[in-house]
Amino acid sequence: MILRRALSHAAALALSFATAGAASAQSLPLIRDAEVEHTIRAYSAPIFQAAGLSAAKIQVHLVNDSRINAFVAGGRHMFINTGLLMRAEHGGQVIGVIAHETGHISGGHIARSEEALRNAYIESLIATVLGAAAIAAGAASGSGRDGADAGAAIILGGQQMAQRGFLAFSRTQESAADQAGLTFLERTGQSGRGLMEFLKILGDQEALLAQRQDPYVRTHPISRERLDALRTRVETSAFANTPSPPEHVEMHERTQAKLVGFLEPLGTTLRRYPLSDRSLPARYARAIAYYRQPDMDRALAEIDGLLAERPKDPFFWELRGQMLFENGRITESVVAYDESVRLRPRDPVLLYALGQARIATEDPAETQRAVQILEEAVRLDPRQPGAWFQLSIGYGRIGRLGEAHLASAERALLTGRVLDARQQAERAKGRLAPGSPAALRADDIIFIADERLREQRGR
Repeated sequence: MILRRALSHAAALALSFATAGAASAQSLPLIRDAEVEHTIRAYSAPIFQAAGLSAAKIQVHLVNDSRINAFVAGGRHMFINTGLLMRAEHGGQVIGVIAHETGHISGGHIARSEEALRNAYIESLIATVLGAAAIAAGAASGSGRDGADAGAAIILGGQQMAQRGFLAFSRTQESAADQAGLTFLERTGQSGRGLMEFLKILGDQEALLAQRQDPYVRTHPISRERLDALRTRVETSAFANTPSPPEHVEMHERTQAKLVGFLEPLGTTLRRYPLSDRSLPARYARAIAYYRQPDMDRALAEIDGLLAERPKDPFFWELRGQMLFENGRITESVVAYDESVRLRPRDPVLLYALGQARIATEDPAETQRAVQILEEAVRLDPRQPGAWFQLSIGYGRIGRLGEAHLASAERALLTGRVLDARQQAERAKGRLAPGSPAALRADDIIFIADERLREQRGR
């Protein structure tokens, strides 16, 4: 589905380099979009290959956040904010950021950063203990004021040393990731100018107060030395002036048009893409903005005009399907979604949309087909709680109650409802054949849920 929220509270490990604190888990508003994900995969797959990484093992997540940020976590998860995609001036800048973040993955920086954070915390803790001892000793000897001043100086000095040590470490990592990213870009015959341009844009934020900076600046220190090293490497590269391929240019323009259409008010969209602009991205943005009003007559006129020009574009068909589905025209939406899947038969997000539309018809024959489609959707990508929910409905309607409970358990596990996941898995086991793959998966969910519940109780 287009810009559909993936998980309401998806936990992701994000390292904060702004302060010498422990790594923290954040709740991220993840969204799914078949076209934007296709674009990011097209950008990233050659980079991952050049880095010797398996694209299938690295998951790229879209975060619905207007601030500029991108980061990696857990060694194989890359997160990109919609704000970064909307701020980038061309696809080469996004590719440069992806190459840089890939440098962090290939260099093992996440594990090393966690160790550096722990060391900084230990140094700060030792300083605090020594400072407290000095304060206590001063009090015992009767020189409380002198002891307090000395203790405070020890604590403050230790914390500052720990923070400076960690920040120096993180700056070293950023420079290393830059150079690795440029190597990957060169191996794929691409210019590193986009990364340099993007960092120069963000470099202006260094003078701002921390609370006004975008997260990318706070977590990726940008220094003059770092930019100079980048410039030297880029300017001497054989690919310094290699332009972005035309397909990347259009992908970026369509991505921005889609994000503006979905995330900005109609007035903002029309100011950026006025009616006089008859380009494809402008009409795409207006089609989305009109549908969100909703002004279906104008929305359908725009998308049908695009389809008349590009009848084999799966994402235009998907948008038409979503327009119709969300306005209660279910049967018509199935036709549009069917065409999108015919054109991209292995896209799990498109399969989910089609399965949901077929479920919504409430036709028994359509339900049977929907179950098959949704099974394929979650096989290709099990990270779709909405698809599991629709699958549980479909299974229930055709009498496969054990699998309906199991699908509900999968959804609950993905959305953090651990106790519910365990209960649904127990119900599934009572209806599934012992030893079957489905029953074994129910056992897995029970085990995972028990582990998470123990962790929650231990906090």
